[in-house]
Amino acid sequence: MADLATLQTRLTEAEAAYHRLMTGASEVTVQILDQRISYSEANANQLATYIDRLKAEIAAAGGTVAGPKRRALEVDL
Repeated sequence: MADLATLQTRLTEAEAAYHRLMTGASEVTVQILDQRISYSEANANQLATYIDRLKAEIAAAGGTVAGPKRRALEVDL
């Protein structure tokens, strides 16, 4: 497994590529190890899966993954 800094860099790049894809880019390319893999809107779910895997690897390495902020939900009856 790669070191924490490398995993975080890969996550940042993958999330940026996913954002570009979701905001109109017809194709994005991500460097994974020694391969360059291209994604299109048709296989964006594969890129999302890669992002999830990176987040899991970062968590397993003891790093933190920034996610959506959650706050308590208050219900008035």
